[in-house]
Amino acid sequence: MSKEEHGSRLEQTSPAAGDGAERPAPATWLQHHRYRAPAGFASAQMPTYRASTVLFDNVGQMRSRQWRDKSGYTYGLHGTPASFTLERRLADLEGAEHAVLCPSGLSAIALIDLALLERGDQVLIPCNAYAPGRDLAQHMLKSWGIEVAIYDPMRPATLRERLGPRSRLLWLEAPGSVSMEMPDLRALVALARDAGVLTAIDNTWSAGLALRPFELGIDLSMQALTKYQSGGADVLMGAALTRDDRLHESLLRAHMHLGLGVGGDDVSLMLRGLASLPLRYAAHDASARQVARWLEQRPEVARVLHPALPQSPGHAYWQRDFRAAAGLFSVVFDEAIEPRRVDALVDSLRCFGIGYSWGGPLSLAVPYDMASTRAVLTPAAAPDEDRAAQPGYLLRLNIGLEQPEDLIADLEQAMRKAL
Repeated sequence: MSKEEHGSRLEQTSPAAGDGAERPAPATWLQHHRYRAPAGFASAQMPTYRASTVLFDNVGQMRSRQWRDKSGYTYGLHGTPASFTLERRLADLEGAEHAVLCPSGLSAIALIDLALLERGDQVLIPCNAYAPGRDLAQHMLKSWGIEVAIYDPMRPATLRERLGPRSRLLWLEAPGSVSMEMPDLRALVALARDAGVLTAIDNTWSAGLALRPFELGIDLSMQALTKYQSGGADVLMGAALTRDDRLHESLLRAHMHLGLGVGGDDVSLMLRGLASLPLRYAAHDASARQVARWLEQRPEVARVLHPALPQSPGHAYWQRDFRAAAGLFSVVFDEAIEPRRVDALVDSLRCFGIGYSWGGPLSLAVPYDMASTRAVLTPAAAPDEDRAAQPGYLLRLNIGLEQPEDLIADLEQAMRKAL
């Protein structure tokens, strides 16, 4: 019999009650109890594994296992059966070979940066990128001697101007955070490849369903699993994925050095949410398009920024490269409408919560000042007239799982009251 069937080393040699020998104290045998439940139990959901310490059968087994080798277990921080399963499912979903779990989407961005960049390197970031990721580069990476260049993803010429001998990593985002432009990913990837620069994409909006980045030649993908994979707006997690074995080794090494890990309960919740991901994503997509088309007809609205709509910047690139669209989009109001009135509109909504993040069942609304959005652009990457960052106040909407007709009615009453 294996040790798993016998129990721990101590209780294998400890006398049982009634055999004439003194039994260990409860404080001891409660830690080394001989009972093990019979094998053969199976359920629809994988068990929750909570572990820091991983036990070995013997010293030889302990010494033979390596934390990089996911054929065995060494320490809870480096994986459990559930976390290995989640990583494998995420990799298969996105067409990757490897996945590494992180505590959040931002930590996955940081992991890629810190695994691949050294002092003297240059990282290139789109001007419409997720703001915390951009701030991480402009403040922390710069202080470590890494050069940060901002480019306009809707004008590949600005990227060409910034690529140089020190360029190491190009970040992509599709669509842009908040302003929702869809870039020509193929053109940007081609420029990076010609310059020998690695590419990484924030693929959160796609959830690994709408876009398969590795088919476009992108080297790394990251996702904030906090969004659609969780689906419940109650779990924080991220992932960094790649097809390249050497890049994966670099990610694993940095992951270990940084001590990044995810909790067993969170992994279980993520696996549960992943099972219904395609159905939920399709529902978010359908409802968001219905609400977006209604908003296009409103006189208060100057522009609806939804990549699946023909008038949205970069729609042709979405149509070429994507299979679906998420439930997140933005609305730019007529510039005559004062910001305080848009804030009042949000306060008047009944079916929309006010809060950050997206991808959960509850619809959300967050207003943004486009002037502050434009302020992050460098002069050479100022927006064209056709760019989304134009005068006016922007409202970002996450369309949840409510009935879309109810959301439209809610928007209508709020507009009537505030605008």
